[in-house]
Amino acid sequence: MAVIDSFKANTTSVEFSWPVDISGLERIMLSAHGDLQRLLSAFFARTINIKTIYAHTSPRTHVASPEEPITQRREVHLLCGGKTVCVATSNVTLTAPLCERLFIDEKFAIGQMFRKLQSPPQFALLECGSKSEDGKRVLWRRYTLSTEGFECDITEVFPDRDMFVQGEQWLSREIYNSQDINAEESKRRYAANTVLIAV
Repeated sequence: MAVIDSFKANTTSVEFSWPVDISGLERIMLSAHGDLQRLLSAFFARTINIKTIYAHTSPRTHVASPEEPITQRREVHLLCGGKTVCVATSNVTLTAPLCERLFIDEKFAIGQMFRKLQSPPQFALLECGSKSEDGKRVLWRRYTLSTEGFECDITEVFPDRDMFVQGEQWLSREIYNSQDINAEESKRRYAANTVLIAV
């Protein structure tokens, strides 16, 4: 069942078959309409950066149009304090020259595209869930965003649900853990080199 986002003159309702174990904050993130980066920035009170891992674009032998769309398969990581807070894999379809120029040439990220176009996207949450991976509780969703000339089918993975509980502490813990690992690795290399020198 896709999310039902409805309103009347004085009521608003968001209905979906949510997993039973998710929190209110997680439901807010899972129902973000192309503004996840903004919501994460508000939650962590820090800048969220986009790092492109890959972007595979179909041949641009013509200008994007409904008859001859240009597509892109891409993966980006949303980073906060140098830590990955979301991994997004997207299939993007471009059917208008303006959207092609902004997205491919000027490299606007998906969320920023809708703000640049001044067009709120049509949103459909298709599915979401949670799972365990590498000893962490992972949250994920698949949804679509679209406006005239620009359509996206996106799967997002939040790699550690503890971030939504601990916030700043989670970021700090991740940084300290990384520093501890680097320190341990340096000690190990130093010990190995010392042994080699002694021999």
